[in-house]
Amino acid sequence: MNADASIIAVQGHSQGNGDGQGYGSVPFTARHDQPGKRIAVPVRVEPKVFFANERTFLSWLNFAIVLGSLALGLLNFGDRTGKIAGAAFTLIAMFVMVYALMLFQWRAERIRQRDAGPYDDRRGPTVLVAVLICAILINFYLRFANL
Repeated sequence: MNADASIIAVQGHSQGNGDGQGYGSVPFTARHDQPGKRIAVPVRVEPKVFFANERTFLSWLNFAIVLGSLALGLLNFGDRTGKIAGAAFTLIAMFVMVYALMLFQWRAERIRQRDAGPYDDRRGPTVLVAVLICAILINFYLRFANL
């Protein structure tokens, strides 16, 4: 079997209304394969998959640069509380940049190997939001504790 092929199960060839039409208006030819028979189908990875991965990486970097710019402003022009918040946001921005690079490389490698998806990461954005909320809450606490 070819290494660049995935295996799919062929089942339910006689679906439809019996007039040679499948679901909707898509015609199909009736096949008399045995249900459950495995057929090797070559996997073709389209270039748009690689470009989508790169777009996602650039989007994460855009967010990190905006956050880093905010942190730089707080570090340069803030008081004591602003400098603490700026340092926290700087660390978070650097974490986001490293996370984005690792995620990009992980996805690119899986795409090159033609691994079956999913390629999403459900924990990373959740952790990022939790860390940002903590940094903002600490900033508010420090700001209002000094009043």
